[in-house]
Amino acid sequence: MARTGSSSTMLTVQYVKAFPEMRINGADPGYNETDFNGHNGTQSVQEGTDAIVELATRGDQAPTDTFIDRSGIAPF
Repeated sequence: MARTGSSSTMLTVQYVKAFPEMRINGADPGYNETDFNGHNGTQSVQEGTDAIVELATRGDQAPTDTFIDRSGIAPF
């Protein structure tokens, strides 16, 4: 994981601790085909939204402090 990813993970964990009443999670959209990477990504932009939509549509009783990708819970 790159420094940016590690920093984001650390910040997310700190938010979870500081705001236990909130549902705080992270998502990895994956390596998507975009103009930025010369369309060399391994999945479409639409596929990259799967994890984000999953988190946005979870209910109030959803877990917190998780990190997901389009396949489900991802290690971090």
